[in-house]
Amino acid sequence: MATNLSSASNRHDAHSTTDQGSGWSTKRIAITALFCAVAAICTLFLEFPILPGVTFLKYDPSAIVALIAGFAFGPTTGIVVSTVSYLPHIATSGGLYGMVMAIIATLSLVLPASLVYQRNTTFKGALVGMGVGAVVCLACCIAANLVITPLYMGAPVQAVIDLIVPAILPFNVLKIVINCVATALVYKPVTKALGN
Repeated sequence: MATNLSSASNRHDAHSTTDQGSGWSTKRIAITALFCAVAAICTLFLEFPILPGVTFLKYDPSAIVALIAGFAFGPTTGIVVSTVSYLPHIATSGGLYGMVMAIIATLSLVLPASLVYQRNTTFKGALVGMGVGAVVCLACCIAANLVITPLYMGAPVQAVIDLIVPAILPFNVLKIVINCVATALVYKPVTKALGN
């Protein structure tokens, strides 16, 4: 009887949010929700142009939050924060287009970076991960602009191509540099504060 109760308890624990194995603990769920909330606030209230003369491309620091989440709790958490935090954009002026572009830009930086860091959880691993993420992100941002912008905005493909060198490329390079430098400076203190 005791054995049956123990087995039932183990089965329950395997599906519990307090699972200490590879599952999501209550603490991890709560911290992920906090990361999502902070990132969402960044996307809604801290969005501003960073490239002189190119006011239609706006930066927000939510990718820094998503990168820290990915480094602290792994790629899955990074993916969740990178996507959930942009859902409020559906109700903003950018609508679905802005949300899709933002998710692509953030995911393409955070996922490769956190995958590399997961294999080498050192400062060097973080730098290498962000370097890989930067290259992937830049390529994805240019490709997404060429494919998605004509579909959603009705702009000719050639018009988007003409914007790559003077606007799209420098904006995304600057955005990636800001995100990676800021993350490199703060991710260790933040993860230590979270007890991870």
